Amino acid sequence: MRKRRHKLKAARIHRFGAPDVVVVEEVPRPAPAAGELLIRVAASGVGPWDALIREGKSAVRVSLPLILGADLAGIVDSAGTGVIQFKPGDEVFGVTNKQFCGAYAEYAVASAQMVAARPRSLSFVEAASAPVVAVTAYEMLFDYAQMKAGQAVLIHGAAGNVGGHAVQLAKQAQVQVFATAGPADLDYVRGLGADIVVNYKTTKFEEPCPPSMRYSTRSEERCSNVHSVF
Repeated sequence: MRKRRHKLKAARIHRFGAPDVVVVEEVPRPAPAAGELLIRVAASGVGPWDALIREGKSAVRVSLPLILGADLAGIVDSAGTGVIQFKPGDEVFGVTNKQFCGAYAEYAVASAQMVAARPRSLSFVEAASAPVVAVTAYEMLFDYAQMKAGQAVLIHGAAGNVGGHAVQLAKQAQVQVFATAGPADLDYVRGLGADIVVNYKTTKFEEPCPPSMRYSTRSEERCSNVHSVF
């Protein structure tokens, strides 16, 4: 039986600044409040928003000291009152909270509404890399652009984290995908499912559009049937 520890290691900051403000130290073991889970962290994701929070440049309001990290994957240790969809031992992944903090620790508290069961096809590390970027791609495609089957979307930077998720989500929704990428990433983006991949270093992204999908305004060609640019 695993011995319950009252202290755990976490990566925290006591002031905003460069990477050297991050310190690994022991902190009290947290307890989940109503609607929360205590997760034994198997992996945490790293994203540019973590650096913005560390530097004090994020639009999210946070208080010091704080534990960095938002994306995580792990095993439910305990659940707060009102949580019925998860139980101890469940393997989950997701985001800690709306402040995007708390994941860089051996145990982390997360809102039960911001996590899901870990897909068996993903390792803990792979699952921890997905939440923020995957949700960003989904929201841009379907909440903001309102993409539907049969429409077309142009995705710039399709080899990046958000772009790569966007290509796959769009194809699953039967959306035609035009994508741009650098020469080293063309095959990779095709492998994600993009219908047409443009090397942005050698080709204008408008050129691969068939004549029926182009129009000219002020001498600038555009893809007229592309419903949205991502």
